[in-house]
Amino acid sequence: MNNKKFFSLKSLLLIYLLVTIAFPVLILFSNIRGEHIQSVFSSQQFWPMLQNSLITTLSATVISVTLSFFLAWLLNRSNIRFKSIFVVLFTIPMLIPSISHGMGLVLLFGDNGLITNLLGINIGLYGYPGIIMGSVLYSFPVSFLMFHDSFQYEDYTIYEAASVLGLSKWKQFLTITMPSMRRTMLSAVLAVFTMVFTDYGVPLMTGGTDMTLPVYMYREVIGMMNFSNGAVIGILLLLPAVAAFLLDLKNSGINASSSTVTKSYLIEPNKKRDILVYVIFGVVLILICLPIIAFICLSFVKQYPIDMSFSLDTITKLFSDGIGMYFINSLAIALLTALFGTCLSYFSAYITARSKKSISNKMLHFISMLSLAVPGIVLGLSFALTFKNMPFYSTIFILVLVNIVHFFSSPYLLAYNSLSKFNPNLEDVSQALGISRFKMLFSVYIPCTKATIVEMYSYFFVNAMITISAVSFLVNFRTMPLALLIPQLESQSFIEGTALVSLLILVINLIGKAIVFFVKRSISKGENQNSNLLSERD
Repeated sequence: MNNKKFFSLKSLLLIYLLVTIAFPVLILFSNIRGEHIQSVFSSQQFWPMLQNSLITTLSATVISVTLSFFLAWLLNRSNIRFKSIFVVLFTIPMLIPSISHGMGLVLLFGDNGLITNLLGINIGLYGYPGIIMGSVLYSFPVSFLMFHDSFQYEDYTIYEAASVLGLSKWKQFLTITMPSMRRTMLSAVLAVFTMVFTDYGVPLMTGGTDMTLPVYMYREVIGMMNFSNGAVIGILLLLPAVAAFLLDLKNSGINASSSTVTKSYLIEPNKKRDILVYVIFGVVLILICLPIIAFICLSFVKQYPIDMSFSLDTITKLFSDGIGMYFINSLAIALLTALFGTCLSYFSAYITARSKKSISNKMLHFISMLSLAVPGIVLGLSFALTFKNMPFYSTIFILVLVNIVHFFSSPYLLAYNSLSKFNPNLEDVSQALGISRFKMLFSVYIPCTKATIVEMYSYFFVNAMITISAVSFLVNFRTMPLALLIPQLESQSFIEGTALVSLLILVINLIGKAIVFFVKRSISKGENQNSNLLSERD
């Protein structure tokens, strides 16, 4: 790959990202007129909706971040067994759409919920309680993974010094642990706030009369085809996400040195503490698994809540109604998104991480990160306004395209961080030896980052399977993915069907995660065998 070809590919990639990320957002802005803004802001519904969105988002963010920090701290400060299994179990809520969490709460605690009927206690789910509970349920795994990763890089020598100086455990927590988590705490708060503020799945199911801005946008565009009002709300939803993105970018230097570990944290033996941690984790896992248990129960009953006897009628009805086509659509979209998304994000990371810093490289890096600041529901509407007259509109192609853009940044960062760890002089050495960039990419970088590539593929696949917001405005009957069946079946009061679809998505993603686990383990074994062979030769 000579410099001319390399520059051409970089230019094409930059144009592609500009067309699919920046251009649709600009089109969204251009569709707004003064009368549209006045119409939205003068509506009697607007200010109550804004209040509902802010109150539920702030409440859910505080609870979610606090809970995830507490769980990650307990996990990394105890000697319990099967820690990796607990990490996987705590992240199960990420494997189903947010709307499924809302539906799960309705099935459990709604007016005719399983637990409501069993105990005879109605908790008043609909409204703020339901929105906050559902939002916490689906958002806390994201911040949990952030905190868990940060705890892995704590340096125990600081704690040793504090103990020698006579600082108590509580003072060590306040003066060492909390400050070291400041950067992660900020990132977690921003990530969770953005997720909850722009989500319409949970409020759609559990909001009752307390409508939020994303639900209003969804109903305006899908129900009334009012793209102008939808665009105004889309910009409002975009503002906090962009602000959070810029604030996170500004503070990216905080604790930059925390990745250098001199000594891993030493956990003292304490059986009572470990037993307490097991109990707390058990309670949390029961609460996490309750919606999944509800899905399993209701997928195989005759008619909820009238006849709870075992039946396969739901499966028969869904397959006769063509669920197989939606399943194939979802699988095709997820596989294609994962394949092309991984290739594009990896190549973008290769250019920005392994090339000399230039204006074009900095621009490519910024645009690659920019999709983090565009909520799915806003991106979906932007694509609808930009490409609605194109021949590929409402095809599988545009659904794959929007999913790649929507989930681009996180896999890009995975690859960027991995590729940045290689010796910075490697390109100069290879150029002096006459080795092309193409050969370096395929002979050195890709083989050495296989585990990262598998993780990138998994991220694209899982998220493409569960997303609803980004594709809601871009589908038709023939291209509809499985996840979009959930709101459709719920509107038809086919509760058993929504439960079965949610369960099916979860099973597919669990199978996908299992495949990734075994592939990564095989890669790890292969690397160990190669290192052993090299040792024997030495």
